[in-house]
Parts: sequence; structure tokens; C-alpha cells
Amino acid sequence: MIDTQERMIAYLEGLGIASRTTAHPPLFTVEESQSLRGSIPGGHTKNLFLKDKKGRLFLVVAEEDRAVDLKSLHRRIGASGRLSFAGAGEMQALLGVTPGSVTAFGVVNDTEGAVQLVLDEGLLAHDMVNCHPLTNAATTTIATSDLMAFFRATAHEPLIIGLDGGVDDGEERRE
Repeated sequence: MIDTQERMIAYLEGLGIASRTTAHPPLFTVEESQSLRGSIPGGHTKNLFLKDKKGRLFLVVAEEDRAVDLKSLHRRIGASGRLSFAGAGEMQALLGVTPGSVTAFGVVNDTEGAVQLVLDEGLLAHDMVNCHPLTNAATTTIATSDLMAFFRATAHEPLIIGLDGGVDDGEERRE
């Protein structure tokens, strides 16, 4: 399991992905992140680790200021029934992170493909994307195209949807 910031950065380097990591105090909310991280350029993420009624797991990676409608999201991502937050035990076992540190990079530890990755298409509008490197005490910046390459390398092809309206507009796709 890749369980430290250093191992995560080394994994990215092994894929030929350049990154820049900025240390900061641990951040637990988007509000804390916006006030304490400084002026790190690029799109910033918030992440929701969710479970449907049949126990299927979803990691939703959204722009930090995106309102995610959990009441309708299940229909848009093919979940069975309404979604709820998955537990800390599942989070640690499958993503290698604890609550407050959920990150798109966590799929590196889901070697069995138990987690469906859902990506906010709004993030694709940014040249650079910022994610926690398995700890909420740092932010790692990588090119958006490299984030997509990372997902492919971990066998997590994301379901890309617009999370800005909650209305199914038929624009859902995989890349």
C-alpha cells in the first residue's frame, strides 16, 4: 500500500509525472483550505467517498466550490438507491487514507477496482489540478492531463460528469 506522501510522490515520478507539493497545516474543510493554503494556482478538489444501498463504493472528485447534490447523484452515476458516506474503515482499507485526507490519489491503493471514480468535468477546464498527497497537510499540483494518466495507470477510468446542476444532461462520458 502506498501510505505516505513520499511514496505517493515517488509513484508519480515513476510514471513520469512531474508534480509540485506544498506543505501547510492539516486542512479538514474546503473553507480551511481556501484560507490557509495560500495562492496555489490551478483547480482545487474536494472528495466524497460514498456508498450506495448495495455497498458499491464511489470516489467523487469535484471542484472545491462545487455543490454536489447527493439526493440526485445516485441516478447520474448508476448507483443503486441514495448515496451515503462510506465508513472510515473502508476508506483506510481501500484508499489508504483517513477522514479529512480523502483524495483522488487514493485510488492508487484500490488494486481490486472496488471503487468507481467519478470526476467533475469542471476540473478538466484547468491546466493544473491540486490534490492532497494522501495527507491533508500538503497539496500536490499536477497537470490535468497527468491526473488523467495517473487514473489510467491505476486502472480507474473515471466517469466524467457535470456536477454543476444536478440535472442529467446526457453529457456523462468516460475518457
